[in-house]
Amino acid sequence: MKARGSLPAVCVFLCWAVCSVSAVRREHLFPYGTRHGDSTLQEGDDETSEVLELRRPLYFYETQFSALYVATNGIISTQDLPMEKQYVDDGFPTDFPVIAPFLADIDTSRGRGAIYYRMEESPGVLTRVAQEVQRSFPGTYFTPTHAVIATWENVAAYEEVSRNSAPSSRVNTFQAVVAYDDTDSYALFLYPEDGLQFFGTRPKESYNVQLELPARVGFCRGEVSFLVFSRTEGPYYSVTSNEQTVKNLYQVGNTGVPGLWLFRIGNRFSFQNVVPAAAARAVPTAGLVAQDREATTTPDYAEVEYPDDPFSDPTNDYYPTVLTDSEFPPPAFPEYLEPGHSPNLASFSQTLLQPIFKDEPGFHFLCGITVLEPVLILKPSACSFSYFLLAVIQYSTENKETCARFQQTCSQNGYCTDYSSGFCCHCHTGYYGNGRHCLPEGAPQRVNGKVNGLVSVGATPVELDNVDLHAYIVMGDGRAYTAISQVPEPIGWALMPMAPIGGLYGWLFALELPHHQNGFRITGAEFTHYTEAIFYPGNQRLTIVQTAQSLSPENYLSMNIHIRGSVPFVVPGATVQMEPYKEIYQYYPSVITSSSVRDYTVVSLEKGSETYSYQLRQNITYRDCRHGPRTSPESQQLSMERIFIMYDKEERILRYAITNKIGPLREDPHPEVVNPCYAGTHDCDTTAQCLPGEGEQFRCQCATGYRGDGRSCHDVDECAEGLASCGSHSSCVNLPGSHRCQCQSGFGLSHGTCVGEIKTLSVLLVNSDIDECTSKPCHAQAFCLNSLGSFECRCRSGFRGDGFNCLPQSCESPSSGTRCEQHRDSLQGGLGPRGPRPAIGAFVPQCDEEGQYRPLQCHGSTGYCWCVDSGGQEREGTRTPPGPPCVPTVPPPTVRPLPRPDVTPPPSGTSLLYAQGQQIGALPLNGTRMEKAKASVLLALHVITFHHFLMLYRKVYWTDLSGRTINRASLESGAEPETIISTGLTSPEGLAVDARRSMMFWVDSGPDKIESCRLDGRDRKVLFDTDLVNPRAIIVDSASGTLYWTDWNRDAPKIESSTVEGHGRRVVVRDGIGLPNALTFDPSARQICWADAGTKRLECIAPDGTGRRVINSNLNYPFSLVSYANHFYYTDWRRDGVIALNRDSGQFTDEYLPDQRSHLYGITVCTFTEVNGQKTPVTCFLTHCSYRKRTVK
Repeated sequence: MKARGSLPAVCVFLCWAVCSVSAVRREHLFPYGTRHGDSTLQEGDDETSEVLELRRPLYFYETQFSALYVATNGIISTQDLPMEKQYVDDGFPTDFPVIAPFLADIDTSRGRGAIYYRMEESPGVLTRVAQEVQRSFPGTYFTPTHAVIATWENVAAYEEVSRNSAPSSRVNTFQAVVAYDDTDSYALFLYPEDGLQFFGTRPKESYNVQLELPARVGFCRGEVSFLVFSRTEGPYYSVTSNEQTVKNLYQVGNTGVPGLWLFRIGNRFSFQNVVPAAAARAVPTAGLVAQDREATTTPDYAEVEYPDDPFSDPTNDYYPTVLTDSEFPPPAFPEYLEPGHSPNLASFSQTLLQPIFKDEPGFHFLCGITVLEPVLILKPSACSFSYFLLAVIQYSTENKETCARFQQTCSQNGYCTDYSSGFCCHCHTGYYGNGRHCLPEGAPQRVNGKVNGLVSVGATPVELDNVDLHAYIVMGDGRAYTAISQVPEPIGWALMPMAPIGGLYGWLFALELPHHQNGFRITGAEFTHYTEAIFYPGNQRLTIVQTAQSLSPENYLSMNIHIRGSVPFVVPGATVQMEPYKEIYQYYPSVITSSSVRDYTVVSLEKGSETYSYQLRQNITYRDCRHGPRTSPESQQLSMERIFIMYDKEERILRYAITNKIGPLREDPHPEVVNPCYAGTHDCDTTAQCLPGEGEQFRCQCATGYRGDGRSCHDVDECAEGLASCGSHSSCVNLPGSHRCQCQSGFGLSHGTCVGEIKTLSVLLVNSDIDECTSKPCHAQAFCLNSLGSFECRCRSGFRGDGFNCLPQSCESPSSGTRCEQHRDSLQGGLGPRGPRPAIGAFVPQCDEEGQYRPLQCHGSTGYCWCVDSGGQEREGTRTPPGPPCVPTVPPPTVRPLPRPDVTPPPSGTSLLYAQGQQIGALPLNGTRMEKAKASVLLALHVITFHHFLMLYRKVYWTDLSGRTINRASLESGAEPETIISTGLTSPEGLAVDARRSMMFWVDSGPDKIESCRLDGRDRKVLFDTDLVNPRAIIVDSASGTLYWTDWNRDAPKIESSTVEGHGRRVVVRDGIGLPNALTFDPSARQICWADAGTKRLECIAPDGTGRRVINSNLNYPFSLVSYANHFYYTDWRRDGVIALNRDSGQFTDEYLPDQRSHLYGITVCTFTEVNGQKTPVTCFLTHCSYRKRTVK
């Protein structure tokens, strides 16, 4: 075969060779014997093996079994066998489960043959079975995870040997392979052409009658339960009935190969009886790869000539098109290729190909990717899978890639190594990846992506149009948090069971057990993950393709996700629960496969608890480097625990959280010692690597780019410390754990250097500057002026603005609004790229809700404040740093507004107050028992949505997320609400009031900061705006002057504290928390208590971090929490109610579900008494503190 080194590199798809095979030969049997790890059955006439415990259960017929037994008499059973006289001389069916490749009275005594058996998980064996199933059952997708191989070699029939007769020399050899995944089971029977020399055996009790029973071949389910106390004969399938049918075993076969028989023998969901392969189709049969009895060898393959470009698209000079099944080129190679065997292909010039896709409407399908040896690939075709081969493209020596030519393809944190056939990239110490992409060991990882697709929920199609996906993975324990935003409500509920969307990132960055590798070490940041889910019982199909598109400059993994298909309807408001599960991944060069079945439970008020399942098929294709030593294992097991799923219909966010661990297929169920590094129970910082030692010892080492003792690490600013080496025309930009050199505007990066003169392979660009104007960055009524390294936008004549936004000069804004509003709007400055903006340092007046000047005006830049009159003029002598409130010169009228019908006087005594939508409800307490019949609405505001609220001085304080304000209102009838803070808020959530100091504190999860001010809004200041990721709840202990707050930081949730002045910040709780939603202070026990929506626990701890205890570990979805007497009360988003829980016993005691079914938010406790005809809150437990109103005489 002549070399084709001048050909362009293309993907070559190979099918199997069509050849005439007379029969299966002994060397075609699956490898067996002690050197392949087989156990040997004891010699004898009626022996049964020790129980073969299956690492995963298999389905035989429709029943699940976890053990198999191999018997002398040519059978495999799912139970320990009875004495042979109860079945060996009887016909089918048997009364116990049987897989019978040759049921007869066999005897291996006195060394007459041997019987071998083993459990098998190697990809070579499993792939061979999968390929045979695919050929014989077209359209079936089967990726076995386990197989059991039993081989009867040269075994003899039982004979009664007399003194005058010698034993027969006739012996038989045959083999049975039972392979299965989480859904289906198949059996292969192999009979070599010289393997059957006797076809039956004589019954032991036939006396002098010359009777021979033909061997029974087939399958029996055994007896099954009938009615209540009865049993009846189960289904069975028989292959043989007489001597000729036994001879057919090696003469015919049902796969097109004489001696090779294949049967589908079980299914998880529905199975009536065994299904044989259909030999009538005359399926083209491949030659079988021989088993080398002494040592593995590479089989000889016929040489094949290929056309110059057999798959080229005439409209595309670079990418081949996707071939349909009928367009595959003629078969050329034998079928069963073990990993490491390479066909003798022609050498091709070297070209690195990225994954190639062909567009479907709104979707992409994988065509192929260059690999370095033949490998099984899964290809989607008409919403199902079929197999194809992707062959080697080998390269001639003179065109070999070397580090000298291509080192820049390696990561800046990696290095290049030359090998005899080419080069490979590897990561430096302290980094992990595939060499082309390297990340710092131990540092948390982020993923950003876009989701598109069309999914039918029931009969309703729903489109996902470029919605955001974000994931955050904590490398220290392998926990992956995934959030998809702006998901429409019908599909948001329905996609809750699809945890594999986020499960991919768990596999990529899983916690690694010794000698095992997570996905990123193998694939790096360029791969395609294809998933197909088939739901039962509705048979809906969903396809998900996730394409990794390298790392961003910040080391974020960029993803492109396409979803298409249909999913079952899930009742709105339902919850989805998944138990921990395991998946087995099989690793081949350039492709990784997995197959599993997942159960999930849907809990809803309408239908209660219902359990469903779906079958999951996955394959991951990536660019592999075969030139260097191969380090990835053939198979690994991914364990997934602590599975949390939620859809938030208000925010339209779909969330998954899963803890992932990658390790061996066989884990020690009772290990003596588990190192905290492998258990994920260490206390290393989230930006540190846990390094295991002896036993339970370990040490923490900050990740590359971070500094500290390992338990507390902070980012190293390479730019400020001069550790970066950015060249000319560039600036250093610090990143978490790293930095990057950013070229100045107008310059581009070439081989790590910012240059104005950029060269390609053969064209020299004469321009020394990048012309930004070509991208049309300016407004349509502006023109662009390019300059060296920059550009400028200018509005055209007749328009005004900054060039990014231009308005006609004649279109002045009409005079509208109050004097204050006009004054404010006139000072907003020119139009900028983001809309109106004030001039830098300018004062902009603040107007109240009615458009009048606020009496107190403050300068946003200087911080000085002064009082103004009704016309906005400064009152002399009032200018001061933020000072006392101003009193208007003209007092307002004393006429009180009419009583409002939506204010209800509070009940006397102690009540729980809770926020729900646009109202605050009151739930009276009788002791600690909720008096649900007396529940009422305390305050209703028809425009405002309460999120968190508190009560003090007969006033209710609350945060309004929709209005981005903090407000208060008096409980007196006719009182109007008042906005205290109206600017600078994005997502004000938790709110706390310090009655002793007349201060309030809040967290804002938008800019991630904690602020404080006086109760009237004065003295506002930022306490903390660093090291916060998602602050949620906040409380204050007035007695000690201590603040406590929770942070939902996905990679490191924590509870922190400081003084009310913002000093002495420290972490109180770091370990063992997930989503600390609610926080309260138990005054009697002097403990901080929190409810966690991730761990589902309510826990308490002393302020010094001691005495931690779990009150209850079975919460649903707590939102807010308050302590009163010996009880905790919390609002629950799963039940949409108030739940009561005894502090001492930890038991639930009561629940209240309001008639209005929607989420409940903040909760507090207040005691009201009658004072001068008015109900006054004498004691309010403000979620965190107590305050007693003093009597003024």
